[in-house]
Amino acid sequence: MFAVEVRDHIMIGHSLPSPVFGPAQGMHGATFTVDAAFYTEEIDDHGLVVDIGLATEALTDVLGPLRYKNLDEVPEFKGKFTTTEFLCKHIFDAMAGTVRKGGLKDEGRVKKLRILLHESHVARAWYEGEI
Repeated sequence: MFAVEVRDHIMIGHSLPSPVFGPAQGMHGATFTVDAAFYTEEIDDHGLVVDIGLATEALTDVLGPLRYKNLDEVPEFKGKFTTTEFLCKHIFDAMAGTVRKGGLKDEGRVKKLRILLHESHVARAWYEGEI
């Protein structure tokens, strides 16, 4: 399987109000490095999985509503623990929607997507699935 991966980052604030999160229960900031990998079984006639420029723009657009936000104040996250894993799935769903709508002009080649968030240099999480 072929793949192309692009990267961006977001800075957010949030709290994780449960004792299971220890000191992260309180308000804190996080800077996540976000990788989006697009998988296909075949490359196109130009040798591409997807256009890297379009993939980069799509990731930037998907991350836009999260940039510099206090996630505790985002209505769609009310009552949710905005863990790294949760955010991976949220970003996956938005990016998969972009792919399904033809936003990458991949003509349906992209079959799988992986969203990986680096929480720090020692911790990361991801969500991957079929498109």
